[in-house]
Amino acid sequence: MDMDEEVRAPRSRGALASLIALLALALAGFTALGVWQVQRMGWKRDLIARVDRHLAAAPAAPPAADQWPRLTPQADEYRRIRVRGHFRHDQATLVRASTVMGAGYWVLTPLEGEDGLWVWVNRGFVPSNRELPPASDLGADQVTGLLRFTEPDGSLLQANEPAQQRWYSRDVAAMTAARGLPAGRTAPYFLDAQDEPWPPGATPPQWPQAGLTVVHFSDNHLVYAVTWFALAVMAACGIGYIVADEFRLRQLAGERHRGPAAGA
Repeated sequence: MDMDEEVRAPRSRGALASLIALLALALAGFTALGVWQVQRMGWKRDLIARVDRHLAAAPAAPPAADQWPRLTPQADEYRRIRVRGHFRHDQATLVRASTVMGAGYWVLTPLEGEDGLWVWVNRGFVPSNRELPPASDLGADQVTGLLRFTEPDGSLLQANEPAQQRWYSRDVAAMTAARGLPAGRTAPYFLDAQDEPWPPGATPPQWPQAGLTVVHFSDNHLVYAVTWFALAVMAACGIGYIVADEFRLRQLAGERHRGPAAGA
């Protein structure tokens, strides 16, 4: 008989119940997390498919004012919108930005549409050490852009300071108030301008640089789900091992208690 089998005694009922309960709780938790990741994977893939459809669609007219309250990021973000009107370059607002081109600013300029409604347009990025070209060199006031939702309050580390014209996020409502635009006629979203074709012979300015919107959604949920389910299987195996081991120990204890069989 193995020395461990001679020394080890069966666990008490309380210890056995506590150990199995702990592993059962872990099993339930890991399974729930795995199921949640599968659900998240379905939601994320629906989102990616919806955004891809928006990006591939032809530009549409901007939403009417009575549609603004019903706009949602899930259904409307990254829709391609085309607007015509007149930029108010004197009201341009610079918002701190960090892009693949380095640190600098987003240039947000309000545009008064032909329908009398206003919309903020992110015309693109300009590095900190560059100046904007004169307004007369900016081309026609027709913009195709991606519908983006407001970014209230500021960044994670710095709050917007409208009085000092220090902006760390594209907060539509705050910029509208700071520039004195009509709140009821200014869209609650902004547009990220895409590259626009220029007339033949025209030389487009280098800055601001449009078309830098990053549309990327990580989809690691399958890996996470497999990880959680693998941990759940390990917890289930742990329960099975403990039950089998305890059954074996109790059998050995019973044999020791009865002693050698008569005539052995």
